[in-house]
Amino acid sequence: MRRLLRLALCLPLALAILWFSVRAQSPAAGSLVKLDPSLDQIFSADAKLELLIGEGSFEGGEGPLWIQHGESGYLLFSDVGGNRIFQWTPGCFKYPCSPDGKLSIFLDHSGYADASRVGSVDASGAHLYGPNGLTLDREGRIVVDATGDRAVERLEKDGKRTTLADHFEGKRLTCPNDIVVKSDGAVYFTDGAAGCLPKREDDPAKELPYHGVYFVRNGSLQLLDKDPGGFPPNGLAFSPDEKVLYVNNGGPTPNQRQIFAYDVQSDDTVKNKRLFIDFTGEKGLGGPDGMKVDVMGNVYSTGMGGVWVISPAGKRLGQIPAPEGMRFSNLAFGDQDSRTLYVVSPKTLWRIRLKVAGIRPH
Repeated sequence: MRRLLRLALCLPLALAILWFSVRAQSPAAGSLVKLDPSLDQIFSADAKLELLIGEGSFEGGEGPLWIQHGESGYLLFSDVGGNRIFQWTPGCFKYPCSPDGKLSIFLDHSGYADASRVGSVDASGAHLYGPNGLTLDREGRIVVDATGDRAVERLEKDGKRTTLADHFEGKRLTCPNDIVVKSDGAVYFTDGAAGCLPKREDDPAKELPYHGVYFVRNGSLQLLDKDPGGFPPNGLAFSPDEKVLYVNNGGPTPNQRQIFAYDVQSDDTVKNKRLFIDFTGEKGLGGPDGMKVDVMGNVYSTGMGGVWVISPAGKRLGQIPAPEGMRFSNLAFGDQDSRTLYVVSPKTLWRIRLKVAGIRPH
C-alpha cells in the first residue's frame, strides 16, 4: 500500500518533468536545433529567422541570388508560377537593421520568353512555369533555369537572351531546375522531374527517358549522371575549392531524400560518386531542395522541415525549423559580408545572420 501511495505522489511530478522536457526539445519555428556543439561556430545563441515577406506577394519562390553593388545590394528570386524574377531591396545595409524592404519586379516573362503568354496559364488553361534556379557567370550576367522554355538561358547586358542548353543528343530537356557556375565558366545544372509538364512524367512532350545532371562549356553540353539514387536530381552546389560537387535527389516522397558527392576533375567531369548524407525517413515536407556551402565547407540544404546544416564529413550539425506546414525551397548567402542567409519558401522570404561567410557567385 505504501509503495502504491509513493507512486501516486510521484507520478504527477514525473509527468511534469517529462512535459517540460518535451517542450524544451521542441523549439519554435525559426529558432535553432543544435545537434552538434560545432554549430556554435556558425550561429550565435540568439540567431533566429526573420520574416521579410509574408504570403500574398508571389506564388512560387525559388532560386534566390544576392547581387552586390558597392556597399549596397539586393536579392533576386524566382516566382515560378508568376513567370517573373522579383527584386527585394533592404531598407538599410548595415546589420542589424529593420527587415523592412522594397519588393519590385526585376524581370517579367523570365521563364518563358513569349510575352503574349501572360500569367500562370495559357489560352488553353494549361499551367505555365517560369524561372527556377538563378546564378551569375564570371562576367556578372544572370544565368537562369528557364523552366517554361525548358532551357538554360543567359540574360545579356542589353536585355537579350542567349540559350546555353535546351537539347541533349537531339532531345529536348525536361525541366531545368537548379544551377551553379564554376570559376572556369562551366555551367552545371540539373534537369529535374517533369513537374512543369501538364501530365508530368507521362506527358508526351517529355523526350528524355531520364533526368540528368549536366554541365555546358563553350557550347558543349555533357551529361554527368542520370537520376542519382534512382530519382530526379534537384539542388546542387560546389565545395569551397570546387573539388566536390554535391547533388541531391530531393522530392515529395520519403525515398527522395539523399545528397550525393562527386569528385570534380580538371576537365569539369566528375567521378567517384558516393552518398554524402541520407535523409530517408526524416519527417518534414519535401526532400532536399536548394543547397549552398559556406567558407568552412558546411552544406546548407532546405527540405525535411527546415534548413539543415551539414559538416563537410556529412554529419548533421543542426537545423533551422520551418513553420508548421511550410516547405523551404531554396536559399542564398547575401549582404556585403555574405553572412546573411536568405531562405525562400513558395510564398515567403526569410533571413538569418551567421558568424561565418557563405559562398556566393561573384
